[in-house]
Amino acid sequence: MVLQRRKPVPVWGWASPGEKVTVQFLGAGPLRQTKTAKADKDGKWLIRLDPTEAGGPYQVVVSGAKNTLTLDDILVGEVWICSGQSNMAFAVNRSVNAEAEKKNAHFPQIRHFKVPLEKSLTPKDDISGGEWQITTPETVGTFSAVGFYFGRELYNRLQVPIGLVTTSWGGTQIESWISREAMNSFDEFKDHVANMPVSLEELNKSRKKKLDEVIIQQQGGFPDAETVKSWSEPSLNDSNWQTMAVPDYFDLKSLAGLDGVVWFRREFTLPAQWENQSMVLNLCSIDDIDRTYVNGVKVGESTQKVPEGRTYLIPPNVLKAGKNVIAIRIEDHGVLGGFSGKAEQLKISRDTYEQPLAGDWKYRVEASVDNKQFTGANVAGTVLYNAMVAPLIPFAMQGVIWYQGESNAQRAYQYRKAFPLMINDWRKQWGANFPFLFVQLASYNAFGGNSEKGSPWAELREAQALALTTVPNTGMAVTTDLGESNDIHPKNKQDVGKRLAYNALKLVYQQPIVPAGPVYQSHQVSGNKVTLTFGETGSGLSTPDKYAYLKGFEVAGSDQKFHWAKAEVQGNKVVVWSEQVSQPVAVRYGWADDNLEANLYNMEGLPAAPFRTDTWKGITEEKRFK
Repeated sequence: MVLQRRKPVPVWGWASPGEKVTVQFLGAGPLRQTKTAKADKDGKWLIRLDPTEAGGPYQVVVSGAKNTLTLDDILVGEVWICSGQSNMAFAVNRSVNAEAEKKNAHFPQIRHFKVPLEKSLTPKDDISGGEWQITTPETVGTFSAVGFYFGRELYNRLQVPIGLVTTSWGGTQIESWISREAMNSFDEFKDHVANMPVSLEELNKSRKKKLDEVIIQQQGGFPDAETVKSWSEPSLNDSNWQTMAVPDYFDLKSLAGLDGVVWFRREFTLPAQWENQSMVLNLCSIDDIDRTYVNGVKVGESTQKVPEGRTYLIPPNVLKAGKNVIAIRIEDHGVLGGFSGKAEQLKISRDTYEQPLAGDWKYRVEASVDNKQFTGANVAGTVLYNAMVAPLIPFAMQGVIWYQGESNAQRAYQYRKAFPLMINDWRKQWGANFPFLFVQLASYNAFGGNSEKGSPWAELREAQALALTTVPNTGMAVTTDLGESNDIHPKNKQDVGKRLAYNALKLVYQQPIVPAGPVYQSHQVSGNKVTLTFGETGSGLSTPDKYAYLKGFEVAGSDQKFHWAKAEVQGNKVVVWSEQVSQPVAVRYGWADDNLEANLYNMEGLPAAPFRTDTWKGITEEKRFK
């Protein structure tokens, strides 16, 4: 493992009540330490080793009345906690140039520990497993990519051992990572805390009951086997079935959390010249299993999810001129269920004929299954803090790197308070004002958001950036240029790790380095032009565009309607204007879910953070955690 240098190092555990425990740190000469402790009435004990400079390998020997534990190959260096959701959990195996990265991963002084995925409504003392791994071509593939590339940059610059403790869970909201104590201190979370169940099992039982009550209210109950037999037939009267837009996941909509079986039906009209001819039915990817009928005839089924979608041949003599009916039975075994592909993948076609099938479909639930689906990582606040953070405290470390926010985009305004709440909560629990470095959301076309219709992702990025001014000892890595419009998990994690490391090198290790790209400071209006002033300009402002065109800027007048603006660098300032706005009052830059076009940098090659000069109402202001 790696222990934190230059700080007291807590070593703790459990023994018989009252048992004397001796901890020996076996370094060379004056580095040798011996500490003793006595287990309390609950059997808990803790000692703190004296601060030590970087080095090793050392040995720690822990002995009690009847047994001895020996820990070998211990290094002392810099330890960082790596936390967040899927983009932090994202493994080196999936990053760009993964094979080359693994081949060259000979770093015996970089070690990684992955905390097992667990949930709890009460704080745990310990984790259920996990092990420290030395970085080799064989092991590094499963490491957090952001964590590893961050650690590698620190190692190359500092030449001391690096320890990385990854505690992250994909798709998780920030509320799950906050302690009950902190949540209860925030008025907007108090009701949630007051209504927390005693156990996750109790929570699952009550929420499953509520879901089934909704289904019963919608359709009058669950059908028997004989009734279901008629659901594929074209003659069935489905006028009393519910309606849902397809493609989409049914368990994210009106059937939130459902695992089980749902039927979907849709009519379409076939021109007479195509009657009785075979055709191809293209269905998008479906979670998990489907059985598909056309006019009561089974045309195909699949027992596993296929990313590229399903393709079934409709035999001759099945399709009729006029009304035809498609019926699809979808069986969801867990997590997400329903149509997960793209609208253009849903169609019937042959030669020049094509009938799109995306849009409203009728649906009805056949069965609702209890898969303990209401015990997930987002079912309640605190559940991940309790199981994946609390057991790590008070492990000595230098700081935290954090990559999360995608799951909170729809509550971006509340994130302005929830994010600092969590940072301060962790610091309070550890009893240290450690540095907290985080990744601002990359570009991704999540909701098609922009200045015209509002952008949840832009508002979440703004909430993240605000933490730099409201919470001391923080740093932010801007990643607008590293995103992928159609992938929420961009593969370039090398630059993400580097940009986090630049923040650490400047903030923590006082190295002479520019840690970030340009940051908006102020503006001045003169006629139809707005002059913007920036900080963190490094050696100067620049753009990689070969014609020096700046993109991503918008201006608006008092009507609050934004227009794309022309922009140019003038020294350490940027001047923006639009011929359509004679009296500008506001400027925005990179204000969209997908803001890949934004291209203002400093000479060090670090991108400017997105910003706006206005404080006009956002689309997430009223959204709250429930």
